[in-house]
Amino acid sequence: MMVMRYTPGNNGLAMRIMLVCINIAYIPVPLLFTRKVLSNRSIHIDRIIAKALTAVFLTACCFSAILLYIDIEPVPYRKLGLFFLLYLVVLPLSWTIFREIMKYFRRRGYNYLKVVIIGTGSTAAKLVTNMEENTSYGYRIVGFFSPYKPADFKGNYQGTIDDLEAFVQEYGVDEIYYTLSGEDRESLAKVLKVSEDNMVKFYYVPQINRYFDRIFNLTAVGTTPVLATHPTAVSVWYNKLLKRTFDITFSSAVLICSPIIFVPVAIAIKLSSPGPVFFRQKRTGYHGKDFTCYKFRTMKVNKDSDRLQATKNDPRKTRLGEFLRKTSIDELPQFFNVLRGDMSVVGPRPHMLRHTEQYTELIDQYMVRHIVPPGITGWAQVTGFRGETKELWQMQGRVERDVWYIEHWTFLLDLKIIVLTVLNAIRGEKNAF
Repeated sequence: MMVMRYTPGNNGLAMRIMLVCINIAYIPVPLLFTRKVLSNRSIHIDRIIAKALTAVFLTACCFSAILLYIDIEPVPYRKLGLFFLLYLVVLPLSWTIFREIMKYFRRRGYNYLKVVIIGTGSTAAKLVTNMEENTSYGYRIVGFFSPYKPADFKGNYQGTIDDLEAFVQEYGVDEIYYTLSGEDRESLAKVLKVSEDNMVKFYYVPQINRYFDRIFNLTAVGTTPVLATHPTAVSVWYNKLLKRTFDITFSSAVLICSPIIFVPVAIAIKLSSPGPVFFRQKRTGYHGKDFTCYKFRTMKVNKDSDRLQATKNDPRKTRLGEFLRKTSIDELPQFFNVLRGDMSVVGPRPHMLRHTEQYTELIDQYMVRHIVPPGITGWAQVTGFRGETKELWQMQGRVERDVWYIEHWTFLLDLKIIVLTVLNAIRGEKNAF
């Protein structure tokens, strides 16, 4: 083990050695993150930041491991701390800026990929919609090839699969997307050979999109590919630990400060109308299990509380209750639920048992929202789907956003939802009644 001690004569040498070590520690980042992040044309900004923060953590771990073998005494902790603090800001910022620059040029017709789609059916149509809905992705569809052309097909049909290779060579195609049935072995084999012979990227698009409008995660049983529905990063153990640690820390901080709000609110509730301070209601929670949800009581005691939603001009509400709902103060007791593990700070809002029974029969994917713990606030609530659901489409919209949250979860997304919730509470929620 090499020992480097700080003396007036070797300060510069020690710092140079540490800079070399930091650069060595950075090597895994471009190998594991940079290329994958920056080459992904449809990646969202929260994913970029999450991967950048992971890259910073990995660099710090590698650097610490190297220091075990190169013993520099004393270690300049202050300078290292400042470096990694700047690194924590600069790396996510640089990746985000690069992404925005590339999106800018793609929207103006630069840095695009020439794409060919094999197939003219509904799967191909959905793929086209997703590719063209955001011009910053940089996809340019130059042709469609299929054994047959529907009479109502409006795409740029270029011929059968036998015509594919000549077209690929003439137009310099970058990617081929195959949307026909995988059972058509002859067509699939021909397209694969064209892609391999001409070094064009090949993507297989399964036709399950005709039947399922969901995100899938690819896995395998031996050499057989298998698609699993509703992949979610929050189901991974370390993300569960991160989310639960944040829930305990955040809810504890809120509850420590809670007497400032809880005491005057409790007194006001008791003075405003007869009845308990807290409203308790059975709701559907994690994995469909019931739990008791706590809120400040905002209504007069009534027999319909477990059957009817609150409406805009609900006569059951007290004047104080109107204010508590508008400012979301009535939700604060749910931090007790979070601390107990019944709920999370962020997640799909838990519904009363009657709603679970009712909407399970009416709405596709309704129960999917229960594969993660329910939350005090959620993606649906900060995107306009809070409050009463008079029409079925309103609950459908809420469920769609809950499922989107589950499939796209990141810790940064949770933080974003919390910030939006606070801002909405300050402005006053128009749908909070």
